[in-house]
Amino acid sequence: MRLVDICAIFVSVCVVVGCSKKSALGAGSAEGGALGTKVTLALNWVPEPEFGGFYAAREEGAYRRQGFDVEIRGGGAGVPVIQMVATGRVDFGTVGGDELLTARARGADVVAVFATFQTSPQGIMVHASRGLKELREVFQSGTLAIEPGLAYAAYLKTQFAWDGVQIVPYDGGVARFLTDPNFGQQCYITSEPIAAKRQGGDPQVFLVADAGYNPYGTVVVARRELVTDKPEMVAAFVAATAEGWRNYVGDPRPTNALLSRLNPSMDAETLEAAAEAQKSLIETEFTRREGLGAMIPERWQTLAGQLADLKMIDEAPPPSQVFVHVSRR
Repeated sequence: MRLVDICAIFVSVCVVVGCSKKSALGAGSAEGGALGTKVTLALNWVPEPEFGGFYAAREEGAYRRQGFDVEIRGGGAGVPVIQMVATGRVDFGTVGGDELLTARARGADVVAVFATFQTSPQGIMVHASRGLKELREVFQSGTLAIEPGLAYAAYLKTQFAWDGVQIVPYDGGVARFLTDPNFGQQCYITSEPIAAKRQGGDPQVFLVADAGYNPYGTVVVARRELVTDKPEMVAAFVAATAEGWRNYVGDPRPTNALLSRLNPSMDAETLEAAAEAQKSLIETEFTRREGLGAMIPERWQTLAGQLADLKMIDEAPPPSQVFVHVSRR
């Protein structure tokens, strides 16, 4: 049985998929017609499998069938996606769930409409040769490269004693990991472990989500004004995005060919491995019932409470201020 629509959420929109060749945007946007409404999606990192479903939706026609002409802007370190969305420079953007809550606490009136990762890909990578069984053991010995100011790191400090580990700055890459058997580092399950394994390393990853800190990842956000004024447009974009992600999860190879051209630093083998590594984090029993990208208020409430406890936001906002429940029939 599907989740009951949350009436406290300020807008609920219904997407009816496949009932017409015309999109929710109205006449002139039928499949096969001229390009429709121009929409811009800003990514918070460079083109890679983490965003594969968006590119699949564009390249395989899901956005076009809903009446959109979508421009996808690749990002990188320091790209202010939240500000770009909040000020109307772009229509949609991708951010982390904790980043969204922090931005809202600072006055950015943006809301989540789609959550790609149901399980956060953030992890801690160590050498399998160390024989560690639990995440807490990572902090009992060796060296760990981590950014201590990040929310997940602050949370881990509340869960485990860090007395036995030497903390050093995280500088990216896996060079030091490959040369020091007692070295661990923060990672994304779709990135550093794959690079380390391909270079002869023996990476073992503990997901931070398993310790209880599990923000939604690659969250699509929009201005609340856009969601309120154009709910059908937002619903159509979400429906097309979900279709793109279904296609990418099912067969990433066509889109990976494009990603390899957009991001030459990732070869075909790396792209394939990353797409496979993230599959179970995106498609779950929950999304098989509710649809890819679906969210529930309890997850947002828990995350907001954790950030408030960590003093990263002053107070936890109600879920109705954070995300929009897009119901699908």
